[in-house]
Amino acid sequence: MPASIEHSIPVHLLSGFLGSGKTTLLNQVVDYYKAQDVKVAIIMNELGDVNLDGQFVEGDVPMAEMLSGCICCTIRGDLSIELKELIDEHQPQVVLIESTGAANPMEIIDAVTEAALFMRIDLRTIATVVDGPELLERSRRGGKTFKLMQDQIRCATDLIVNKADKLAPEELVGVQQLVRELNAFAPLTVTVRCVTDLSIFDLAAAPKAKLEPSAERLDDAASGKHVCGANCNHDHDHDHGDHYSSHSHVMTLTHYFAGPINSHAFEELIQRLPREVYRAKGIVTFTDTNSRFLFQYAYREVEFIRITPQGDVSDVAVFIGEHFGKEALQHELEELEQNRLG
Repeated sequence: MPASIEHSIPVHLLSGFLGSGKTTLLNQVVDYYKAQDVKVAIIMNELGDVNLDGQFVEGDVPMAEMLSGCICCTIRGDLSIELKELIDEHQPQVVLIESTGAANPMEIIDAVTEAALFMRIDLRTIATVVDGPELLERSRRGGKTFKLMQDQIRCATDLIVNKADKLAPEELVGVQQLVRELNAFAPLTVTVRCVTDLSIFDLAAAPKAKLEPSAERLDDAASGKHVCGANCNHDHDHDHGDHYSSHSHVMTLTHYFAGPINSHAFEELIQRLPREVYRAKGIVTFTDTNSRFLFQYAYREVEFIRITPQGDVSDVAVFIGEHFGKEALQHELEELEQNRLG
């Protein structure tokens, strides 16, 4: 792992529709960390004025409550503040975010990467809990709720199809087919009460941040080709490990700079970003100016805004895209730091 992100705090997002089992999963993950003496903190979001789910979180765990709104809309701007205060006060080793069931994960992903401009965090996992019976019922009726559930599934790096005990065998097959049509890539586990392998939340686990299914694997699913997740027990001729690592979803790369960099070299790097990187943002200090800058990159255009940050704010760049060479870009950023006068 590059030294620049060595001390970043992992952030895991738990997504899924109302009543799917997110809080049940949250409690299991908290217990998992406690058994390893890992200090965890939680951000819980509820649409109402009272955090009822928070009352079901067991043990003495630092928690921030975001009420009366959705992370992805009305109180999205508060997420950075909540994260910073939680981290500054409690110094957790990992942060779990349980979003309201009404939230669109892509907006939350954007909010978390925005927060990475102001603190050393690293979005690792988007675990979507799918209410099996509810998804099946909503798929028959359609509507806005079904569309939201589809978005939550598409964005997942890990999928948990829950409440399998409430489905007949043929219904369970139908639910899995629905999920695979939307996300043919993320490892999929079928559970009762979200009992699953929690190693995806290990601190040492490599960041995934693969947030949407690749077009190639969606084509496989649409053509009827069977696509399995990491927990597959079927016999296949192919190697799941190689297959898993050879495809990329939408991904994020967060790079913290150790010091100032050359402005011309950085602009050149931005201008030659592959088209697969469709958004970038960050705060940088240049060796050849007397100011710090906030930069925003979208639609092949970059904007620099002179800023004077309040408090201790790190220099950082966050890149969001699909199918781009993450390791190659990381290497370019490290070279940029080594050649600060270049």
